[in-house]
Amino acid sequence: MSRTDAILARLSRLHPKLIDLSLDRLLPLLTALGNPHQHLPPTIHVAGTNAKGSTIAYLRAFLEAAGQRVHVYNSPHLVRFNERIRLAGTLVGTRRLNAILERVEEVNAGRPITFFEVTTAAAFVLFAETPADYLLLETGMGGTYDTTNVVEHPLGTIITPVDFDHQGFLGNSLAEIAANKAGILKRGSLSVMGLQRPEGRAVLERAAHRLGIRPLWQGEDFHGDEQDGRLVYQDEHGLLDLPPPALLGRHQFDNAALAIAAARQFGLPIDEAAFATGLRKVVWPARMMPLPGPLRDRLGPGAELWLDGGHNPHGAAALAHTIAELEASRPAPLILIMGMMNNRDPADFLKPLAGMVQEVLGLTIPGEENAHSAAEIAAAAERVGFAARPMPSLGRALARAAHTPGARVLICGSLYLAGDVLAKNRTPPD
Repeated sequence: MSRTDAILARLSRLHPKLIDLSLDRLLPLLTALGNPHQHLPPTIHVAGTNAKGSTIAYLRAFLEAAGQRVHVYNSPHLVRFNERIRLAGTLVGTRRLNAILERVEEVNAGRPITFFEVTTAAAFVLFAETPADYLLLETGMGGTYDTTNVVEHPLGTIITPVDFDHQGFLGNSLAEIAANKAGILKRGSLSVMGLQRPEGRAVLERAAHRLGIRPLWQGEDFHGDEQDGRLVYQDEHGLLDLPPPALLGRHQFDNAALAIAAARQFGLPIDEAAFATGLRKVVWPARMMPLPGPLRDRLGPGAELWLDGGHNPHGAAALAHTIAELEASRPAPLILIMGMMNNRDPADFLKPLAGMVQEVLGLTIPGEENAHSAAEIAAAAERVGFAARPMPSLGRALARAAHTPGARVLICGSLYLAGDVLAKNRTPPD
């Protein structure tokens, strides 16, 4: 076990629950650390169900193309914890990460606190101590009681599309979930909203109105569409004719448009050339990502290997559209290699993919005790009409997929599985 892993293991034992939404434990720790959350660069706070990470990836790409220094906070990581904290454009180094984690551990002095709370406190210290022009801050879960929601005066807030996910923590109705996400809205801060379902939008509108906020709404105040292979964006400031996003899928035009609208609404120093450069260079691992390397080499000639960390029905619907686009370009039998955590329903994830899949190969995510077993995933797939079978390992699943000439193989269902795959492929992010 590395020193970092040993520190993180100690921190994970400070609270009996992995998730316990509250700010009561974090605020005293931040006070003891000198209130780093009050000394951050201008902060853009992002909540929502899907597209949070992609929206932040676009904003980072735009800002860096414009010569700005950007901090980023994302979760979860895929391979190494360092991926969660980017300081002025570079992932935090391991020595510096270890030092700040141990410093925060010492200040906390063994008091109960969740893993996400104590590691977010460490990130805030790093962000406050390292000069940068902006901080892009992603919520972990929800909004109102999310650990990141201690930032009182963000430059702006973004709420990406809200859908069903984490119902056990955020509520069983779309209205409840949207109300939780709306907790990041702050009086005096600007806000931009992604495409919303009517029930969720009504809640977000009421929350914004109470705070005196007039958000920009995607599909109403701004539009971004694919036209002749390019992204055509329009708002009250005019039209931009831009290259397509480097990230694959029709939904990425929506995500890129949301980030462009936020950049213009929040007054970020980004011109049309920087938008174009950012769109060409944006990177967001494990989102419909082609996967060259040793794992791809296990498949036969002409086969494709893709990786996607989407794990809820909304993400699966976007995935289905992307697969349909690939199929129109090159028809190929589709084989899913799928693992999923047991707080999600594999059948709900698979339903948007009905009629597209030749076979589902179920996997148990290695090292995750709260994952569905391979047999459970295969059984759930069969219940909703898919041909499926459990597989004992990723290697065996790839070997079975290799028996289908020219297959399009997609590994999907969980970011935890995606991280394991990237590690096995020896292609960790950055």
